[in-house]
Amino acid sequence: MPVDLSVAVPLAWVIPFVLLLLAIAVFPLFAPHFWEHNRNKGIVAAVLGLPVALWAWQTQPHALMETAHDYGAFMLLLGSLFVVAGGLYLDGDLRATPKVNCVFMLIGAVLANFVGTTGAAMLLIRPLLRTNSERKHVRHTVIFFIFIVCNVGGCLTPLGDPPLFVGYLRGVPFLWTLRLWPEWLAMNLALLAIYYVWDSRAIRKETAKALKADITNFVPLSLQGKVNLLLLAGIVPAVALAPMGTREAIMAGIALLSLALTPRGVRARNSFAWGPIIEVAVLFAGIFVTMLPALEYLREHGPELGVKTPLHFFWITGSLSSFLDNTPTYLTLLALAQSLDMPRQVAGVSHEILTAISLGAVFMGAMTYIGNGPNFMVKAIADSSGVKMPTFFGFLLYSVAILLPLLAVLSLVTF
Repeated sequence: MPVDLSVAVPLAWVIPFVLLLLAIAVFPLFAPHFWEHNRNKGIVAAVLGLPVALWAWQTQPHALMETAHDYGAFMLLLGSLFVVAGGLYLDGDLRATPKVNCVFMLIGAVLANFVGTTGAAMLLIRPLLRTNSERKHVRHTVIFFIFIVCNVGGCLTPLGDPPLFVGYLRGVPFLWTLRLWPEWLAMNLALLAIYYVWDSRAIRKETAKALKADITNFVPLSLQGKVNLLLLAGIVPAVALAPMGTREAIMAGIALLSLALTPRGVRARNSFAWGPIIEVAVLFAGIFVTMLPALEYLREHGPELGVKTPLHFFWITGSLSSFLDNTPTYLTLLALAQSLDMPRQVAGVSHEILTAISLGAVFMGAMTYIGNGPNFMVKAIADSSGVKMPTFFGFLLYSVAILLPLLAVLSLVTF
């Protein structure tokens, strides 16, 4: 349900939201040592968020309580998926052929819609790196993995990517995102086709010794922590069917069961740690609070901005999602769309506008390392495994050369 502060919002109260998004985008690049500590993230979020929380409590406490509930549901979903996916460990070392690598990514694109892009990425990136460990030319494989598994693959359900789940909390029906399957299929097939050609050329550059080692070191895949597959199967109906309150209790119970039933050794082999989910919790506490006046300001002044067509919404949502977090970007553009005088078919907007916002947020989160949470996590894992990943701007060159033309064609065909 849209938040209504019932008062005119001074533009100054939007500044904390903008500053927090800039901090998330800039600190990892220019002050990485400071930003790597969750305590410092918490300080930044508190300094910017507490004044807004006090202002919202004075003007309309109901809005703040509603936002607190949305934040709790959001974190319970991410937390339960994080815990359950962290209890699954996929071991093995397959042949590092273009076909095998494509299958890894295709499985990830499907799996992302059930365990989230973060869960799918964390489950598959290490076995993919082990599979390709004998090869020298591997960088492009990780880049396409980020494109497909960390981003494009997760647009079919609200479980797939955080902005879609927040949209679900704001009134988008759970099954609505299945409407995006043509775009999901087209983008994934196009990326896989490009990757297959690219990797087929790259594998020819490998030495005979590397290719022989790849064959010799073959280890079949095996999955540990299988009880978590059953637990994952319980999250989907809980989110889709259970009423508010019961839904959150079920997700919390599933997470606790996963912690109790999964052998500790499985999580240790998976390098499971609480740091990433604590980081998300801290930053999104600040985001959910500071975006209150920003969303209401857009509702008041949206018609003045001249953003009206699905094509506008697709590119503006996508451009912002490339350099800022895609969840607040999704909510900001959804609020802008709700302020316009147009058909209100779902969540206060038209199907076409919601499609544009959803695809822009999910697909263009792949444009940079900071566009979506799993991107930087996968980069860090690849770097630690000996794969020299491109710099921030180097990665941007890949995305501009590969993703941008596909997105341009997609936008012209779809909108």
